[in-house]
Amino acid sequence: MIRIVVVEDQEIVRRGLKTLLEIKLDLEVVGEAENGQQAIALLENLHAIAAPPDVVLMDIWMPIMDGVTATQQICQQFPHTKILVLTTFDDAKYVAEALRFGAKGYLLKDTPSEDLADAIRSIQRGYTQFGPGILEKMMAVPAYPSQPSELPPGLLELTAREREVLQMIATGASNREIAQALFISDGTVRNHISHILMRLNLRDRTQAAIVANSFLSWLEHPTYPNPY
Repeated sequence: MIRIVVVEDQEIVRRGLKTLLEIKLDLEVVGEAENGQQAIALLENLHAIAAPPDVVLMDIWMPIMDGVTATQQICQQFPHTKILVLTTFDDAKYVAEALRFGAKGYLLKDTPSEDLADAIRSIQRGYTQFGPGILEKMMAVPAYPSQPSELPPGLLELTAREREVLQMIATGASNREIAQALFISDGTVRNHISHILMRLNLRDRTQAAIVANSFLSWLEHPTYPNPY
């Protein structure tokens, strides 16, 4: 059973989400909150009784404490609880902020209930989820710097193969899809991703996707190619 907390300031939307989710036999809504502050207090109570949620559905626009701030605090305080941002806004800025703080996915509120349920299951298993068109919008955010001093630390240290893997992470490809495309094993892909995260000082592949999309043009045509 996947335990879920719904954080949404509009009661009718919150209750609707609960009803839709609890139709699924493997999903259980164990708590509700109407702002980020309440969500943090609720998670503290659930952890205190050894009943933490697996996934938090997090709205962005809420009074008292918004979803981006709450995401940052929850990911720091409860790193094993995964956050799926759910909102009516597909602004790339807020997508990037929530994901940078540790959210594992971003969907719009009009996502069909079956797709939402599948996204929750996927998030709980450790995958990331992006609603249609969201990655494309993030990729449209301004380009990359051309000077090495302006690139993130570690980017210039990536090997040619690591750059290829990072580009495919930016498209949302799974480890298996990357392995098949590059004719390497799943284990080799995992090793490359570990090296990428270490070199760039990133927490997970979601953050890697954000970096990759920000510097995609450079990754495709590096001005200062790595000799390895």
